[in-house]
Amino acid sequence: MVLSKTASESDVSVHSTFASRYVRASLPRFKMPENSIPKEAAYQIINDELMLDGNPRLNLASFVTTWMEPECDKLMMEAINKNYVDMDEYPVTTELQNRCVNMIAHLFNAPLGDSETAIGVGTVGSSEAIMLAGLAFKRKWQNKRKAEGKPYDKPNIVTGANVQVCWEKFARYFEVELKEVKLRDGYYVMDPAKAVEMVDENTICVAAILGSTLNGEFEDVKLLNDLLIEKNKQTGWDTPIHVDAASGGFIAPFIYPELEWDFRLPLVKSINVSGHKYGLVYAGIGWVIWRSKDDLPEELIFHINYLGADQPTFTLNFSKGSSQVIAQYYQLIRLGYEGYRNIMENCRDNMLVLKEGLEKTGRFNIVSKDNGVPLVAFSLKDNSCHNEFEISEMLRRFGWIVPAYTMPPDAEHVTVLRVVIREDFSRALAERLVHDIDKVLNELDTLPARVTSKISIAEEKEKNGTILVTKKSDLETQREITTVWRKFVMERKKMNGVC
Repeated sequence: MVLSKTASESDVSVHSTFASRYVRASLPRFKMPENSIPKEAAYQIINDELMLDGNPRLNLASFVTTWMEPECDKLMMEAINKNYVDMDEYPVTTELQNRCVNMIAHLFNAPLGDSETAIGVGTVGSSEAIMLAGLAFKRKWQNKRKAEGKPYDKPNIVTGANVQVCWEKFARYFEVELKEVKLRDGYYVMDPAKAVEMVDENTICVAAILGSTLNGEFEDVKLLNDLLIEKNKQTGWDTPIHVDAASGGFIAPFIYPELEWDFRLPLVKSINVSGHKYGLVYAGIGWVIWRSKDDLPEELIFHINYLGADQPTFTLNFSKGSSQVIAQYYQLIRLGYEGYRNIMENCRDNMLVLKEGLEKTGRFNIVSKDNGVPLVAFSLKDNSCHNEFEISEMLRRFGWIVPAYTMPPDAEHVTVLRVVIREDFSRALAERLVHDIDKVLNELDTLPARVTSKISIAEEKEKNGTILVTKKSDLETQREITTVWRKFVMERKKMNGVC
């Protein structure tokens, strides 16, 4: 969470366990202590608290890399004190970033000449990359409108309702209207035809997702490109496309090389990708690549010289670590095309193992696609007695973190569970997860129907012999469900006994 909160008044100190060998006094929880403590005690206190965190390897909610080779870990630790922005002091690190930008640009089929340098930058993730790409589209659109003497105060961007929250942040922070194509049953990505219908003269770009967060599906960027070319011809506009390839950018080139989604399509002007997802680097690295220099307005690039030589910069923040950039370069040269292809194929194979195991239970509908990001999104065929949220909650007892969530508009009535298959998720883990899900299902079958079926959504009142039905608000219903479910769980804990 961005916003912090304090605990209750009775919980204002941090008490040591094994660190009591070094220090006996408790530490204030939300204020800096007056006195120093031994380094061993500080380590032990923090280490003891962190034991309550989940196991990153079993966090199946996240797309973010949770394992790297020891040699890469060592490189990262050796560079952890380097500030990436100080390019004059660390020219080799800057050179490694430039190599990464060019490698990724070629991977995305950027139209570069033999000696031409790619245009792009490393970021702290795809969220920052999307902000930068969006700013470039907005500024270029504004410059064009100003030159034509037309209003430039109401820019909009067209996306699907399935976009990640960073697109909503961009729209709100930088005052751009977000026009979302609604989803529908069985179709949980942006419909290209509907997206093009929503485009108008104020549209700065259409954002396509290569790997939806909800079900891993690739949107049809080729169809979107073709439809948008026709509309541009009819209207005289030149509405471009941005591809959010945060998850799919390091997948499609290796196992779907014939799929046209990148700079092979003329309207694709920029692409972002998360190095810390299937780029196989720990959290903290993303990339944005532009088709050409013309697609990045020069006035957005700042030049500084107070760290040494003249240094161009186009980022939202200034200082950042060098470790992730170095780790990305390590992965690109260590694995090469062959290595990335092998890893992505293995992830896809393990995804199919999990999918087939879930299908054999006969209890789930699979809502993800075989071609896309290697994940399995699935929902219960019958959720009249128990739902996906209960399965998610009960799986935590086995250490698994499997998210349950509802789809965006207009498919809010669909609830799914999602398992992301990363490099460190093996076939053995996939089989074990199916086994544990089966155990959860069997236990749920022995429990009474979920509390929502026992709660009347409407209250009946009698007036003059006539029964009036007053529908409860969503908030009232949710509060009642929560209260009854909490009571049910507490009663079960009392019966089971905890020691």
